Amino acid sequence: MTPIETAEELRALLGVPNERAANKERTRLLDIDRDWLAASPFCVLATSDAEGRCDASPKGDPAGSLVHVIDETTIAIAERPGNRRADGYLNVIANPHVGLLFLIPGRTDTLRINGRARLVRDADFFDAMSVRERRPVMALVVEIEQVFFHCAKAFLRSGLWEHESWAPHETIPRRAVIAKQFENAPGTLEELDSYYGESYSKGLY
Repeated sequence: MTPIETAEELRALLGVPNERAANKERTRLLDIDRDWLAASPFCVLATSDAEGRCDASPKGDPAGSLVHVIDETTIAIAERPGNRRADGYLNVIANPHVGLLFLIPGRTDTLRINGRARLVRDADFFDAMSVRERRPVMALVVEIEQVFFHCAKAFLRSGLWEHESWAPHETIPRRAVIAKQFENAPGTLEELDSYYGESYSKGLY
């Protein structure tokens, strides 16, 4: 492998962004950003710990429930019952800098938000983020430092939303098989199939 070790080497290879790309970021939400957040049911939260070890975690809710806009520089992301690893949240306690990528199904462009985060156990806006009459377990409050729209090329190259590009499900073992063979999950395969089946969705909230 031929390494790239300096910013100068990287720029010599990639070039520099054009003026529009270089200057498109903002520090406050516009109405279009609010509309995008309201329509987004899914985001990826990127964090790192004090030593720089990174984590990327998916967050999902019905559109309109995932994100609460507190004001033009502050948003909150709901946390629901999960596996309790809390990798990203432990990182936030050590290092508040976060990156967020908000997706809308079928759209190839995305909204990116970078900022400083903190965890809150309760707030007056939790009721507005309730789903199935369940309030969030907690929330990640992000003070926005950068917000901008990201171009569509990664999604176009991957064909993510194109059904004909999806590999058949049988090419990758089902979730129960992965849990049994690679995660030392207790129980029989039949029990795991039952756990990851219809009953799994009943514990979302």
